[in-house]
Amino acid sequence: MTERTARGGTLIAGGGFAGAYVARYLGERGATIVSRENFMLFTPLLPEAASGTLEPRHVVVPLRLMCPHSELLLGSITGLNTEERKVTVDSADGPFQVVYERLVLSLGSIARTLPIPGLAEHGLGFKDLADAIALRNHVLGQLEAASAAVAESAVRHLTFVFVGAGYAGVEALAELSDLVSDAMRYYPELNGRPRRWVLVDAAPKILPEIPSRLGDYAAEQLTKRGIEIHVGTTLESIDSESALLSNGTRIPTATLVWTAGVRANPLLAQLGLPLDDRHRVRVDKMLRVEGHEYIWALGDCAAVPNLASPGLPDPPTSQHALRQARRLAKNLTGDAQPYRYRTLGQVATLGRYKGIAAVPGLRLTGFLGWFVTRTYHLFQLPLFSRKLRVVVDWTVALFFQRDIVELGMLGHPRGLGDE
Repeated sequence: MTERTARGGTLIAGGGFAGAYVARYLGERGATIVSRENFMLFTPLLPEAASGTLEPRHVVVPLRLMCPHSELLLGSITGLNTEERKVTVDSADGPFQVVYERLVLSLGSIARTLPIPGLAEHGLGFKDLADAIALRNHVLGQLEAASAAVAESAVRHLTFVFVGAGYAGVEALAELSDLVSDAMRYYPELNGRPRRWVLVDAAPKILPEIPSRLGDYAAEQLTKRGIEIHVGTTLESIDSESALLSNGTRIPTATLVWTAGVRANPLLAQLGLPLDDRHRVRVDKMLRVEGHEYIWALGDCAAVPNLASPGLPDPPTSQHALRQARRLAKNLTGDAQPYRYRTLGQVATLGRYKGIAAVPGLRLTGFLGWFVTRTYHLFQLPLFSRKLRVVVDWTVALFFQRDIVELGMLGHPRGLGDE
């Protein structure tokens, strides 16, 4: 099997938020990144990509631009030999091995699903860019289906259920609700037909990660928009016609979006590393994997202890991944110190011109909360060129109506000779 050596001796497994920023902070020292995609997804802007406010390409950052001193290898890691310090990578041209001096694991997470009848067959995810594009196309497709259906069938096509009331679920629902509201002007035949948006969560309140007052404000704003909120409730089953909730409510729908949390990448279980009860890699305060001197881990795939919050591992957020990456890059280059980070705050958008922001000493809602949220996300987005593209998209959205083109055929071109 072909062997190659990691640039600068550092191999980064995963090109997501955490891994990409480690490579960026290493600068001219260089690194080799192994990733299935050649871009980093800026997840805080994913809901706006789903609604069409932002061009999907503008919420991803090319790794070759973001990390110009790093080598990028497209492929998936399939094996790890800790004694020989080698990683096996499966690529389009076949498997090869990469020899490393230092290994950084940033393999991220996947959607956490449950064995609910019908979920795998009828549920839609919202974890990556492909999910966002597919969800937008699906929602617009439902408007087309409702337009062609009789009144009784249209109800199912105009009902949208989101399971999971964390950041992803709330922001995605709010953005897509705005998209549908704006699109209705082009469907006069649907005037007067009710649209139903339902948010379901097992927790007693939505957005449990943020201060209670802001969570209450978010629930109030969503309720004012006619969105049904079922807390302390779970999904019992889903089929092609309806969703059944644990409180006995049966909801006729053709759209169920699953945003009920994430779990660490299952590949970790095959690498022979110490895992916690949530299948995340166990690391020490220096972000080094327990029992492995030359392996580090961070981001969603690791249980990262934070000296600023003893006993509470960091949550899987972009804010924490960024600070972990900054600390780890310094640790790898000799300025080794324990990881400590006190959260700057929490922000979320609730659709057009509404948001919530909890920053030190302030609790902001409404337009101001929305403005602070967008400003913070823009500040965190790497590369001036990407920032500019996003600002242009936002500016255009102020003056023009949303595009309602449904592009479900993307990624599925007809073969030559197909009719």
